[in-house]
Amino acid sequence: MPTSITPPPIGRFAPSPTGELHLGSLTTALASFCHIKSLGGRWLLRIEDTDTERCDQQFTEQILIDLEALGLHWDGDVIYQSERIDIYNDYLSSALRPLTYGCECSRKDLEQYWAKEQQANALDETNRLQPNRTHYPRCCVSKQLDRQQHKLRIQLPDYWVGFNDGIQGIQWDNPQQTLGDMVARRQDGMINYILAASIDDGLQKVSHIMRGLDILPMTTAQVSIMHAAQLPAVDHWYHLPLICNADGQKLSKQNLAQPIDTRDPSSLIAMALQLLQQPAVDKDTPANMLKQAIAQWDNTPLQGKQQLSSIEP
Repeated sequence: MPTSITPPPIGRFAPSPTGELHLGSLTTALASFCHIKSLGGRWLLRIEDTDTERCDQQFTEQILIDLEALGLHWDGDVIYQSERIDIYNDYLSSALRPLTYGCECSRKDLEQYWAKEQQANALDETNRLQPNRTHYPRCCVSKQLDRQQHKLRIQLPDYWVGFNDGIQGIQWDNPQQTLGDMVARRQDGMINYILAASIDDGLQKVSHIMRGLDILPMTTAQVSIMHAAQLPAVDHWYHLPLICNADGQKLSKQNLAQPIDTRDPSSLIAMALQLLQQPAVDKDTPANMLKQAIAQWDNTPLQGKQQLSSIEP
């Protein structure tokens, strides 16, 4: 009787080239690499460059150079989301079509709507609640608007969705209450980050996702989109504590985090492993340091933590 072959676990690192890698993104890359390799899996690299206004080819090239200098070698070809727009649009026109609708509301329209709501509530003695400006009020949900001429919104489910996070524990969230009917495709054709990530994770059969804690609020939306698109589910989620600077701010491009300098890759690897609270490794070549880090990788020291403090190098 033939035996079934279990496919290897698949992880991924998916940076957006809106800037160079900094210490926060380095720790995410290193953690996802060492974790999936400790399980005998494959590590994919996906460049999430759908934001044509902020992404730059020079940042993409530098990210690839830095990862190679650090010994973080990916399996297979690099995937570029900017080359996959037709795939996302196909899903919006097929499996996800029942959940999507055209929207013609501008930011000005929504500000006027909320101002009227606030005024009406102020006159109502029984209702003094402020309008929720983070949620689209579904003004266009019943309109038959041209899907190609307007932005597309996707209706997320209005019920609790749960998953077990290997670092943060069991998570529950209502994606409609958290994100509402989010924009899936802008009027200029730009695809929403979480929509593209959901489709690609499913098509690439990613089984293990390790990423920053700042993405946690979007995870139930991703779970819901992947289910609606009939794509394979992600089996294991891990949301890393955020690396913060001396002022307690998350290291990010928005906070002007300094790019990493890979002229001394071994020191960078040692620093990132220390931040990730992993056992120390011998100072050596990147390849040997990563081999040791993989052999002793442990998520336990990170469990339940929201942030880790760091002084930038």
